[in-house]
Amino acid sequence: MNDQPAAIDRSPLAALHAENGLLHQRVQELEAQGRAREERVQQLEAQVQELEAQGRAREERVQQLEAQLATATARVVELEQDAQRQHKFGKAARPRPEEPAKPRRARAPEQNRARRLDAPTAFETHQYERCPDCGYQLRDGSVWWARQVVDLPPPQPVVVTQHTFVRRWCPVCQKWCVPPLPAALTLGHGRIGLGVASLVATLRTALRLPIGQIQLYLETLHGLHLSRGAIVDLLRRVGQVAEPAVQDLQTQAQASPILHADETGWREDGQHGYIWLLTTPGPNPVCYFERDASRSHAVFDRLRGDTFTGHLVTDFYGAYNSYPGKHQRCWAHLLRLLHKLKERHQDDAAACAWARAVHRLYKLATAFVHATDPPTPAHRQAYYDRLVAISHRLGLRHAQAKGHPCQATAKLLLRHEAELFQFVLVPGLSADNNLAERRIRPLAVARKISGGTRSPEGSVVRTRLASLFATWQARGLNPFTTCLALLVSLLSKA
Repeated sequence: MNDQPAAIDRSPLAALHAENGLLHQRVQELEAQGRAREERVQQLEAQVQELEAQGRAREERVQQLEAQLATATARVVELEQDAQRQHKFGKAARPRPEEPAKPRRARAPEQNRARRLDAPTAFETHQYERCPDCGYQLRDGSVWWARQVVDLPPPQPVVVTQHTFVRRWCPVCQKWCVPPLPAALTLGHGRIGLGVASLVATLRTALRLPIGQIQLYLETLHGLHLSRGAIVDLLRRVGQVAEPAVQDLQTQAQASPILHADETGWREDGQHGYIWLLTTPGPNPVCYFERDASRSHAVFDRLRGDTFTGHLVTDFYGAYNSYPGKHQRCWAHLLRLLHKLKERHQDDAAACAWARAVHRLYKLATAFVHATDPPTPAHRQAYYDRLVAISHRLGLRHAQAKGHPCQATAKLLLRHEAELFQFVLVPGLSADNNLAERRIRPLAVARKISGGTRSPEGSVVRTRLASLFATWQARGLNPFTTCLALLVSLLSKA
């Protein structure tokens, strides 16, 4: 019997250990893959959160853009409506009516007549001396028909007059006698006469022609060539000579019982400024323009002076509030405010009714003033007090209502309640400032075309000539002949 232990077979155990090592290694690999996947999931979750945040930010941005788009669309609609209501170059286009047009009303008998004939200045008779068919000598005759032809004579070339001054010896006085140069010939030492100067000033101011067109007119019709500098210097000389007449216009405006005032922008060498206007109604109206860099009340106080104590007619601009006398505010401006109020708040029945009530006051006042039987001063005062009381109640209705669409206009009524119906008290006083608006419009148009003037001297010349020619046109005078007579008169006195 063999006593040695039998040999143990360790190969299965080693295999188990090897397999266990592989499994452990595989578990580590899976754990590493799991951790990597968890890290990847975390990264993806972070990316998802970032994308969600970006999505929310984009949604907010889209909402903001949509709100801006809605606001811009509403503004475009409002501007299109304003442009249709206030077209700058003509009436807004309206759709054609579908129903047939109404027959034209017949003219009144007093209007259904031929054109009135002018007084003839020349006569020309047309008649045959002999019969055109047989040659028989014709005698006597009667008027068969007549016709007027209105035409212009051929334009005359300029007259170049050489003035020769002869000196003569006086043996008594022992000196040479030379006649002086007549005063009313030229402006200063220039060679251009007063007729050409008056024509250039009329073309430039009354007809508002550019300097190039003035050159073309003078050269085409009269054979006279003037440079641009010569025309500018000629206008400057006319303005200098006419200074006393312009100052007299300001004095007349200050002495008027009714004065209209207005202002408009005017650039000088690219710098902003304003042209102020003082104008008067009546049979002898006056227009006085002056340019100033400021738009404050100090300018207007200086222009009206201390002598004016009449009724002032202006818009609601605050510079005119410094006038202590009687004041009439422009109803045209107030009616435009009421019209815009009704358009912007069409859905607010109370606001529209309030605006109509204020407008009704104006209609009542104008109907009272233009009544067939002129009212007496006592009736005017009683009706004025009634209108002011109603206006005061309308102003109190919304003046304290913060945020109400009628609040600003209601405050305007209360602030100027004594200045809205002065035209009811004073015969001939206008309810609006359209007179000043119309008379300042030519300069406003000239500003939009030319941009203004280049120097203070140019602004002075422009306003002086505008004052003279606007006054003459308002009075129905011939601007050319009146300018020529003024220059002759002023130079003769000098």
